[in-house]
Amino acid sequence: MIVPYQRFIIPLAVAAGSFVILAAIRFVLFKLLRHWSTKTATHVDNIIVSSFSLPSWYWCLAVSLSIGIAISDTPARYARYIHLMIDVLIVLSITLAAANLAGRLFVNYVKTSDLPIPPTGLMHGVIKGSVIVIGCLVVLNMLGISITPLITALGVGGLAVALALQDTLANLFSGIHILLEKSVRIGDFVKLESGEEGYVEDITWRTTRVRMLPNNMVIIPNSKLAKSIVTNYYLPEKRLSLLIPVSVSYSCDPAAVEEVLIDEAKRSVGDIPGLLGDPGPFVRFIPGFGESSLDFTLICQVGEFVDQYPAQHELRKRIFARFKAEGIEIPFPQRTVHISEGASWKR
Repeated sequence: MIVPYQRFIIPLAVAAGSFVILAAIRFVLFKLLRHWSTKTATHVDNIIVSSFSLPSWYWCLAVSLSIGIAISDTPARYARYIHLMIDVLIVLSITLAAANLAGRLFVNYVKTSDLPIPPTGLMHGVIKGSVIVIGCLVVLNMLGISITPLITALGVGGLAVALALQDTLANLFSGIHILLEKSVRIGDFVKLESGEEGYVEDITWRTTRVRMLPNNMVIIPNSKLAKSIVTNYYLPEKRLSLLIPVSVSYSCDPAAVEEVLIDEAKRSVGDIPGLLGDPGPFVRFIPGFGESSLDFTLICQVGEFVDQYPAQHELRKRIFARFKAEGIEIPFPQRTVHISEGASWKR
């Protein structure tokens, strides 16, 4: 005959023993998996192992509780609720594991493929949120809560919320549109229609953040950015043409001036950071004949937008020193005034 307290002690002891055995098996299994994943070239297996490390404890607990309930003489009406709680625990743990796995795989994919998408920005939150919502709907269905009226209510309520949050939703979908279109990417140097220019730091669900060269942050609503005219200095490529105007005296030989400018620019390649030698520099006699000078334009290539500032600084100093050495004059503005002998003011 079974003593009343044995009805609880034996199932609890069996459940505890099962949990210890399963925990030992889990420890050995994950130790082998981590050892194996460290030897592979890809990081995907590391992400999978780490994502399921914590949920596996809940699975051990759920299985051990199921074993304890199975050998006990718990009434069916109570056992059903306990099994339902165990199932909910398993589904929630799988949902969290899947959400973390999807988020980490997305971050790894963005980093390895060099996509112009922030690894922890808008898309990362959308992916994890979608998995969690699906898991919650499954749990509600398991609890006997019909999700059809809920979805209908959410649809009606969503319409009201959409009307109340027009600006927020406009920024959200504008951010998704910007990310998918790739007209503005993380790390690009852009110039806004209003005149601000800088590097795109992040594109969130509501705003886009641009860090200007003075290290100030400009925060732009995504809907405003989608409607404005933006100059992206990194599209179609980072390389940029640098135009440096140079003026010399009318007494100078244009061919000699062109030769000196090209030679000095070629010598500077490799010495000036950001100045490119391919394609090579060239000179055009443009704008041409000025009021007091012959006006040329030296055209070089720099690596990206901000490289033009140190390149101009160094090139102008070298061109000035070379002109002095070659005897090429940089003129001052001049005016010639003709006075007529029979001017009325003399009379």
